[in-house]
Amino acid sequence: MLVVGASGQPALFSLLLVVVISFLCSAISIDKERKQLVMRENMMQLGGQLVLKKEEELANKRLMVLKRAEMKQAVKTQKFPPSMHFFQAKDLIEKSEVFNILKKMPKGAALHIHDFGILHMDWLVKNVTYRPHCHFCLTQKGALMFKFAHPTPPTPAGCSEWVLLQDYRKKLQNLTEFDNSLLKNFTLMTENPEVTYTNQDIVWSKFQTIFFTISGLILYAPVFRDYIFEALEEFYQDNVFYLELRAMLSPVYELNGMTHTQEWSVRTYKEVACMFAKKHPGFIGLKIIYSDNRLKNVSLITKSIRTAMKLQTRFPGTVAGFDLVGREDTGYSLAYYREALMIPASQGFKLPYFFHAGETDWQGTSIDRNLLDALILNSTRIGHGFALTKHPAVWTDSWKKDIPIEVCPISNQVLKLVSDLRTHPASVLMATGHPMVISSDDPAVFGAKGLSYDFYEAFMGIGGMTADLRTLKQLAINSIKYSALFDTEKKAAMETWEKSWNNFVADLAKRPK
Repeated sequence: MLVVGASGQPALFSLLLVVVISFLCSAISIDKERKQLVMRENMMQLGGQLVLKKEEELANKRLMVLKRAEMKQAVKTQKFPPSMHFFQAKDLIEKSEVFNILKKMPKGAALHIHDFGILHMDWLVKNVTYRPHCHFCLTQKGALMFKFAHPTPPTPAGCSEWVLLQDYRKKLQNLTEFDNSLLKNFTLMTENPEVTYTNQDIVWSKFQTIFFTISGLILYAPVFRDYIFEALEEFYQDNVFYLELRAMLSPVYELNGMTHTQEWSVRTYKEVACMFAKKHPGFIGLKIIYSDNRLKNVSLITKSIRTAMKLQTRFPGTVAGFDLVGREDTGYSLAYYREALMIPASQGFKLPYFFHAGETDWQGTSIDRNLLDALILNSTRIGHGFALTKHPAVWTDSWKKDIPIEVCPISNQVLKLVSDLRTHPASVLMATGHPMVISSDDPAVFGAKGLSYDFYEAFMGIGGMTADLRTLKQLAINSIKYSALFDTEKKAAMETWEKSWNNFVADLAKRPK
């Protein structure tokens, strides 16, 4: 029998017991609510609704152990590649175990890359510039120009006289030093990018000069064919089996100065891709998104639209559609070209668009509103879409219409839209599951290769600690789903990719703990 004393201690004990039980119940309730929130967030993120097979779960555990270890080390040293400029982070990335896994991963397709920025520049320096009949000169602004010709061609206006590179090299004492100087003219790579490129105008000026310089090399017909083949090889070695190139189809020339038509260029792309596929099992192919520069006036773009229609009619399996390229901030807006861009629809012709839009950090400008017009003009995909999160209506509608953005992390960083890739706007889009693909834009100009470097930046930086094998799998699937392949081609591509994916997963699952 319990005797209650004057002090009322048993009553106090009972009260404390009630408080403790209440606290524990609240704590359990909070833990449950927290777990539910975490689960909801995981389901919302890109790939969050994928159900992994048993072997994929095991592979995911192996991958995430490595990822957590790298993140933990980065927190300790404060050296995290996605938070650093790519030029300074590249060596660290190449030492990463996660990166080396991503290199082996079948990434599917590269959907946002440009014709002359996809093959490492060493090949141009060490192979192409050593070919016979290669001449060079300097413009008044100090830019290099190249041209293959025999005999020596007339001096172009505003340039020094042509010099035969073969003869020039014979007079040099240090060929390595000269070749390295050429390489510096072919890429944006520099030891101190923040000092070299203090603003967007400076980096874009050098960026555009590079394409001016290398075009004379690549547009030489024998080099043009080799360039396509070697570029396909580089992406194939990086486990990418399908490419969609933004190509301006500038005139390709022969040694005697004769130039080829745009139809010839498209046919050459097609022939080289077919030849490559015969020698490389699993390679799906290549398509062209015919492009023109957004600095041109309406009448010239009108002509290009009609050319795109003609090319797609002539090569329906190779020409996928049309885009406007070049620096968005200094070019004309999509609204400026609206009448030209409406021509196909007005004639009942379906010309798919793949517009660059939102590659800007100037909110509210006419250029920033390119995102609105890209949506209105039914762009199949949106190139970059960097400013998308600032346009909630476009964001919502593009999601409803299942229009993906083509995210190019390294390009956005090198061209000074964002410095720390952890703060890239795509991190919000990835966390909420917005349709997207990862691509590399002009990897050769940035000192990268294929897609693996951009996948690393997206996986480690943009996706953060929550991105796992599901995210990677969804991105690879998206690259096929949102491609310009025909439905039958997509089905075959998915079957090819799944075989490679299963082999990759099996190898990853076998890695020691």
